[in-house]
Amino acid sequence: MTTRLKRLSEQVMVITGATSGIGLTTARKAAARGAKLVLAARDEAALRRLEEEFRRQGFEALGVPTDVGDRHAMEGLAQVALARFGRIDTWVNNAGVSIFGTNEEVAMEDHERLFQTNFWGVVYGSLEAVKHMRKDGGALINLGSELSDVSVPLQGMYAASKHAVKGFTDSLRMELEKEGAPVSVTLIKPAAIDTMFTVHAKNYMAREPKLPPPVYAPDLAADAILRAAEHPERDLFVGGAAKLTSFTGLNLPRLLDKYMEALMFKLQRSELPSATNRRDALHQADPSQELRERLGSEHAVHESCAYTRFSLRSHKPLTLALLGGGALLAAWQLAKHSQPAAAALPAPAPSTH
Repeated sequence: MTTRLKRLSEQVMVITGATSGIGLTTARKAAARGAKLVLAARDEAALRRLEEEFRRQGFEALGVPTDVGDRHAMEGLAQVALARFGRIDTWVNNAGVSIFGTNEEVAMEDHERLFQTNFWGVVYGSLEAVKHMRKDGGALINLGSELSDVSVPLQGMYAASKHAVKGFTDSLRMELEKEGAPVSVTLIKPAAIDTMFTVHAKNYMAREPKLPPPVYAPDLAADAILRAAEHPERDLFVGGAAKLTSFTGLNLPRLLDKYMEALMFKLQRSELPSATNRRDALHQADPSQELRERLGSEHAVHESCAYTRFSLRSHKPLTLALLGGGALLAAWQLAKHSQPAAAALPAPAPSTH
């Protein structure tokens, strides 16, 4: 069955993690294009302020305090959306959080809480969305990451959760296609995005965490989400770096391992000491960081990306061929420039798999 999606101006859209970062940027862009919004986050005060912002601008939005890691809360979110608007056309599972620290030093309750939010929150939201869109159709959009395809030191459980989101999303897509359900299922894979990501993350390091370059504007991720809300897409990378990282991990995994080992410990640590009274958003919302799209990066933030711009166009065969060639060239250049650093490291042990 061909999935036909409505224009944004005709849609009711549910967005989780809607009060900061990518979720907030997406909500503002969707509202400006006429979508009716159901916005979920844990901070009720921030939701009310966002409702008022949209009301002043003539947009229709409803904030629903929701912990995405609570299955019953997600069921309630769907019921509120249906009671208010009568349907759900697009559901965006955006809420997520990270932890910076080695796998061994992070407390198990923190590992488990991260997975409850990042993975089970997506599962609960996806199954609720499909339940209510199976008849009339719609778009399910899950936020993965470039770390859905590869991993990185110091964010091991975050990477694991995004791998799990990819596995679940791909499986659900196949099941729905097999039965002919008119639901489009998209996985969005952003590179590093200038949001509140690092201040929301729990930090076990002696220094404040930072995002490694290149860093992209949240508008690029929002544009990919809104593209998938109107046009069925399997998956979309945000930022050419995300595509290159995925390509390199698939084709040159040991080279990527050595690159990560050589650089990613340093590139994820800032020069600032971690504050003794540091707050985060792992177990509860941090009201001081709500309603902010961006944190501000010490690196230049890429406001546009040729790869992302072309990948969101409708006529893709030639575009993808050109982009594939570009990715190959970029991977070759990465391999060439990485050889001296890799040579200085111990030779990898033979793989047993």
